[in-house]
Amino acid sequence: MTTQLHLALHPYGVGGPGQHGLWKDPRVAKNASIDIGYYIQQAKAAEHALFDALFIVDSQFINATYPSHYLNRLEPLTLLSAVATHTRHIGLVGTASSTYNSPFNLARRFASLDHISGGRAGWNVVTSFDTGTSRNYGLDEHLDYTTRYGRALEAVEVARGLWDSYEDDAFPADVERGVFLDPSRLHELNHVGEHFKVAGPLNLSRSPQGQPVIFQAGVSEEGRDLAARVAEGIYAPGGSLEQARDYYADIKRRTASYGRDPEHIKIFIHGGPVVAATDAAARRREREIFEEDNDFDRNLALLGRSFGAYDFSVHDLDAPFPDVAHLAEKGGRTGASKIIERAREQGLTLRQVADSVNEFRHSPFVGAPETVAGTIEEWFRAGAFDGVNLAFRTTGELELFVDGVVPLLQKRGLFRTEYAADTLRGNLGLPVPANRHTAARATS
Repeated sequence: MTTQLHLALHPYGVGGPGQHGLWKDPRVAKNASIDIGYYIQQAKAAEHALFDALFIVDSQFINATYPSHYLNRLEPLTLLSAVATHTRHIGLVGTASSTYNSPFNLARRFASLDHISGGRAGWNVVTSFDTGTSRNYGLDEHLDYTTRYGRALEAVEVARGLWDSYEDDAFPADVERGVFLDPSRLHELNHVGEHFKVAGPLNLSRSPQGQPVIFQAGVSEEGRDLAARVAEGIYAPGGSLEQARDYYADIKRRTASYGRDPEHIKIFIHGGPVVAATDAAARRREREIFEEDNDFDRNLALLGRSFGAYDFSVHDLDAPFPDVAHLAEKGGRTGASKIIERAREQGLTLRQVADSVNEFRHSPFVGAPETVAGTIEEWFRAGAFDGVNLAFRTTGELELFVDGVVPLLQKRGLFRTEYAADTLRGNLGLPVPANRHTAARATS
């Protein structure tokens, strides 16, 4: 098991899923989600606290009911390229869909970010559960679950092949001999697969970390299997301590079954800490947050996202939960299926299900700094995660965690006191992947 904790920051600007009231907070700039200064500030604060990575989410479909942050936000790789020029150590992880992007373009864009940042790029591979995305790419129907995950696996394989186009010694740049490139160190990919046909080579060399780090968020069987096969970092659902431990053990087992070292996949759970001077004050703040965000109409719309942005308002709110199982297959199947199952087992109405979407949830990381640090240590030592992907409502709340909790984690020997490396791989303790062509020649 990982001996030291990893921390990432997940900024949500004016408010992500369930954060319905955040944009009203006077401490939050109304243009935060499109203000590059906001992201640079967040990244610098996280880097000052020695965090591993800044994580940027994304989707490519909206309607007027979507979370405030989703309605008006910057494209992740453009954003992270700007942040890269203001930071030196923190990893920069951007979300990009393997369903609605060409792997050649993805490989080039992430490799460019990797060079701009000096080896700190990461790709969070998603398959897009927003069914409306298809209509933004000229398709009438969203791809089914199996096809999306098949494309994701192949897209990562293609990108990794393209990232190996140049061997590390491909550019002698010998002025005396007049040799800039050694052609024997440049390799076409010539990939022909089920979903993609890509010749290559990529017109960009490898970065100091070899290749960008692959992240994924696997929840379903297909998602977990994809993560175990290709991911080096995972954003996990969390839940209770027992659920987090079970997920962690399952992913590590699956990873080993594919012949990979389980230590070469780092599992981050979502964490929304609430830190205050005392435990009681933190609990009060947690309750205030729930009240700020408790908006029924927005909750009903949030429910619809799991079913392909379905408009549940057309149904009788006090009738039994409608039969929408057919919508789950092309949307967020795992989450949608759980909602349907619970509604059926408990005989819930649509109103009751919508009310429960953003129901009060007691975060495990709530309390005075000592309490929060203690809970993080307990979960970490219990084998629930390798790291925590932290989301804070305001910059002030991030600072409370950085100033109050991080020093305690360092004192307990759980978190670094200085960066171990200049690359994301180095700080996560991941190996630099050998160039496949160099490795093949060494064994031939």
